[in-house]
Amino acid sequence: MAAPSGGVNCEEFAEFQELLKVMRTIDDRIVHELNTTVPTASFAGKIDASQTCKQLYESLMAAHVSRDRVIKNCIAQTSAVVKRLREEREKNLDDLTLLKQLRKEQTKLKWMQSELNVEEVVNDRSWKVFNERCRIHFKPPKNE
Repeated sequence: MAAPSGGVNCEEFAEFQELLKVMRTIDDRIVHELNTTVPTASFAGKIDASQTCKQLYESLMAAHVSRDRVIKNCIAQTSAVVKRLREEREKNLDDLTLLKQLRKEQTKLKWMQSELNVEEVVNDRSWKVFNERCRIHFKPPKNE
């Protein structure tokens, strides 16, 4: 699933996380998808498993690239906000509201960065399951 065309709201971490949850649906359902679309040996002649695996591979790649782009974009946006707030904070050391806002943004940035680790785990799990079921039907291109 691709990111919404209207852009991603990186300001609210809860919305960012909800979007990632929706975008991870393909990974959450990969076992079911493989069980219902890739035939076992007894049904191998009835379905083109290589085409099914190829389509699933392309869907997974697109989902992973899209999520990676969303996460990194939000990290970049939030990093810019943190940098700006740090610069303002250096000029106004007594401004507690500014300090509170800076801490909030720094925390959000750490959470977003941790989503990269979550993404790695999700992707690894999906590719492991995909390879277990599709390795004899489809060989992904070497460059990806």
